[in-house]
Amino acid sequence: MKSIRQKRARARASPLPDFRRLGVLLRLTLLVNVGALLGGLAYAGGWKAAGPALLDLAAYVEPPLLLCLASLYLAQPWLARLPPASAWAVIAVFAAAYALLPAYALSQIAVAEPGYLLFWALAACLLAWAYFDWRTRALSPALAEARLLALTARIRPHFLFNSINAVLGVIRSDARRAESALEEMADLFRVLMRENTELVRLADELELCRQYLALEQLRLGERLIVRWQVDAALSAALVPPLVLQPLLENAVYHGVEPAPGAAEIQVRVARSNGNLLLEVANPVFPKAQSVAGNRMALDNIRERLELFFDLEAQLETDQGEEHYHVRMRIPFLR
Repeated sequence: MKSIRQKRARARASPLPDFRRLGVLLRLTLLVNVGALLGGLAYAGGWKAAGPALLDLAAYVEPPLLLCLASLYLAQPWLARLPPASAWAVIAVFAAAYALLPAYALSQIAVAEPGYLLFWALAACLLAWAYFDWRTRALSPALAEARLLALTARIRPHFLFNSINAVLGVIRSDARRAESALEEMADLFRVLMRENTELVRLADELELCRQYLALEQLRLGERLIVRWQVDAALSAALVPPLVLQPLLENAVYHGVEPAPGAAEIQVRVARSNGNLLLEVANPVFPKAQSVAGNRMALDNIRERLELFFDLEAQLETDQGEEHYHVRMRIPFLR
């Protein structure tokens, strides 16, 4: 299983970023362009004379940058196997080679000296190395794991009290069901008390959700209806732990408990364009409780998605007149 600890341990051994991550490519693009802009302004002597110079500079920077990013994307598996110093040396060779292209392909535009282009290409590589090395150290294993443990440690006390009361309510009339509920509670809290720094199988996350809903069903009875739309072929996909259970807890708390009668929660899991889609929908009632707890759970999940997937994960909400939807999109990993 992939984990935050493993990811940070690898990062500590090698500051080389993953050039197949959207967040890395965007940060690298921004870093190089900001550096080129500042260098162009310094060379032109200010904003007034910078217009034509910056246009020429863009012609020398953008095509090589895009080609370099494409090469790094393709070479990422090979670069990851090299020692850090060797990997960054290869990146510097890429940058230097592509930096010389405009000097020949755009010879009609005041060709700069090759040494000047090489200097700025290597300066960009040094800046990128310094930034990603700083970011790796800033996201140290202790900090990342502490944040993740703090995020996954939160559970609403009302769920524990409600579950215990529900078990007490059936312990005399249905002792076997009460015993089963206590076992489900033990399993659920065992998962909640783990470190939860590793990605888990989707099948395990869904089983945890079913155990949670079984406990709520014991309390709410026929008022709680759950419709599952899950592609069985996705059971081996990897997801962050406790990514669906808080959404279902919110759906029960805000969508079922305030309902005057039966209320339906919809859970959908599908795959689309290399991503895993997870969606939870619950009814909306005008006199429902405050959504502060809902927002806290969403912020919690959003930060954990960022720790695991950086910018490659998305969490969106949509509230209509009748339903509240939470849609999550994460990279599909097995």
